[in-house]
Amino acid sequence: MTEAITGRCACGDVAYRLLDAPYVVHCCHCTSCQRESGTAFAVNAVIETERLELTGGTPESVLTPSESGKGQEVLRCPTCKVALWSHFGGVGSKAAFVRVGTMDDPARCPPAVHIFTRSKLAWVTVPEGVPAFEVFYGGRDIPHIYGEEGAARFKALREK
Repeated sequence: MTEAITGRCACGDVAYRLLDAPYVVHCCHCTSCQRESGTAFAVNAVIETERLELTGGTPESVLTPSESGKGQEVLRCPTCKVALWSHFGGVGSKAAFVRVGTMDDPARCPPAVHIFTRSKLAWVTVPEGVPAFEVFYGGRDIPHIYGEEGAARFKALREK
């Protein structure tokens, strides 16, 4: 990554910078993401939380349901309430699922995979050649989706 990825909430009170490229970007079509985002899907750039630097303000933590049933911790701006990132899944707070729409240049993080397509809205088209899964992918899919470096980073994260 040559230039840092930066982002902020709508009012600008909370800002962040990614210290590395995300190891994967998900486009999630689950009904929880649809409801929470108020649109057809959520796009999340997944990065080790230690590689996410807060550069302004302090987000508040809000616990919300997730499709897995395990819930998620959503970090939101306390002023404008925009969701900036979440912690959930098998790695918990070790990984941050950063909302790509909060980035200053969201075009830098296109989805590498579409998940929970079983609830994808019929009018949404998954680009040809991009992996898509009815629910979530399995461990053997990780090297193909994340690439060699991303898979190694994810493995190291799970071992911490």
